[in-house]
Amino acid sequence: MEVYEVIREYLEQGKTGTIATIADKLGAAPREEGAKMFVGEDGRFFGTVGGGCMEAEVWQEARKVMKTKEAKFVHYRMNGKEVEDGGMICGGNVDVFLEPLFERHKGLFEAVQNLEKRGRRAILVTRFGKDYFLKSLVDAYGGMWGDPIENSDQYGQFFSEKRPKVLGDGVVIEPIRIASTLYIFGAGHISRYVAQAAKMVDFNVVVIDDREDFANKARFPEADKVIVADFRKVFEDLDYEGDIYDVIVTRGHKHDAYVLEEALKKPAKYIGMIGSRRKIKMVYDYLKDKGVGDAALSAVHAPIGLKINSETPQEIAVSIVAELIQVRGA
Repeated sequence: MEVYEVIREYLEQGKTGTIATIADKLGAAPREEGAKMFVGEDGRFFGTVGGGCMEAEVWQEARKVMKTKEAKFVHYRMNGKEVEDGGMICGGNVDVFLEPLFERHKGLFEAVQNLEKRGRRAILVTRFGKDYFLKSLVDAYGGMWGDPIENSDQYGQFFSEKRPKVLGDGVVIEPIRIASTLYIFGAGHISRYVAQAAKMVDFNVVVIDDREDFANKARFPEADKVIVADFRKVFEDLDYEGDIYDVIVTRGHKHDAYVLEEALKKPAKYIGMIGSRRKIKMVYDYLKDKGVGDAALSAVHAPIGLKINSETPQEIAVSIVAELIQVRGA
């Protein structure tokens, strides 16, 4: 479960905890800046800041922050011996920011999730000291949640950042990661496993099919949304703002062609279509006859997925999601 989702659930249940974020690193640390772990008041933890002894120590420090309600930085220097003793595979120096969770910020964390899914750029501005802790969420359009902040435009330069920034000892700026949205066209066997695997790696998953018996939450419990609609008409209602990925795994050539034709008109970051080379050629020839150019078709990932000799629906799904991760990280 995604860390911000866990935080929201804890707040809804009247529970508290501590958020740990890698604010800075030097060397080959196991996780990048921005990686998060949440430690709940019940001792459970979600997410990771690197594993091993360091993560165990972060857990201990997080428990202390729950009692003091004071944010702080903790520095970890992982030399060769510490890495070996802790069973880790890389070292480096890491600064972890630990912050208490307050009920008054419930609306802020709900807004974070909403902005992530909508693909709207935003930053978290955390200001803290011995006797105060202020947290604000500011989006690129001037929207604000959490504690008031004067002259928020002074932070405008940070909307394009990809990593947290520490300003002095008492200000941390975190860009909100824009969640990638995956549209899965088709609700067959392969789609079920694609949805599961994609959700595990933090895609916002939307499943689309024109058959209600296939496209439903019972078959796709992991999906953020399931849409039952005609493939030719559904594009009118799909949002293509942000980081969009299209996976075309419908039940036949005709539907694949409909979907691919419309998808090529949209600003998707990735379009992939399943099928044999013969089937793909048939679809491409059909679209060329309708005026679709070679340049547009050459950008389509078809056959879809990385070449890992996959055969079963589960293996094919792994190859597809692996390719999504590859494109997302490029």
